Amino acid sequence: MPISLEVWGDYACFTRPEMKTERVSYDIMTPSAARGLLESIYWHPGMRWVIDRIHVCAPIRFTNLRRNEVKSTISARSARTVMERGKGELYLATSQDIQQRAAMLLRNVRYIIDAHFDITDQAADSDNAGKFQDIVKRRIKRGQFYSQPYFGCREFPAQFKACEAPPSCPEELKGVRDLGYMLWDLDYSDPKNITPLFFRAALQDGVLEIPDRNSGEVIG
Repeated sequence: MPISLEVWGDYACFTRPEMKTERVSYDIMTPSAARGLLESIYWHPGMRWVIDRIHVCAPIRFTNLRRNEVKSTISARSARTVMERGKGELYLATSQDIQQRAAMLLRNVRYIIDAHFDITDQAADSDNAGKFQDIVKRRIKRGQFYSQPYFGCREFPAQFKACEAPPSCPEELKGVRDLGYMLWDLDYSDPKNITPLFFRAALQDGVLEIPDRNSGEVIG
């Protein structure tokens, strides 16, 4: 069943996976980021969010920012070694591992997400589309969420409300704008080999149509 959600915020960073060290954002929100935002408002094992299209309602503007980030991570192998040997360190010292990194972010973003959900095989007998639709609409109206919705990074919170009017396209986004290949989502069908999926993204009058997984436009 369809849901139309308006989201906005001061900053966003939908990181391109080909950038290894410095964060560089895609021009607009990715489908996976939109799905994650909806799941932060309402998630249930009996339903799966599917993004249909994303409307870009504000001009695309970039800005540069330097942020403090931790350069190290604790690997599963390191944790297992410490547990087996009974000695070692299972923490990161921020003062030792912190470093400044540049990031190219989006600023003053506003989108409208058109999405629907499918019922999964994990739904209970009492679960149905109407029930989920009512819950989602009620949570959106009340501004409720399980975790703070954000734009790509947790320090960039997203505000949201139900979309009540058709979005307007910024003048500079009218026509066709090729965005190149964009991350569609991650394929979790094999937990031991999580695969990124991509599609060729293009804005048509400020609207990004999201292809279906089986359309042939999504590639691994």
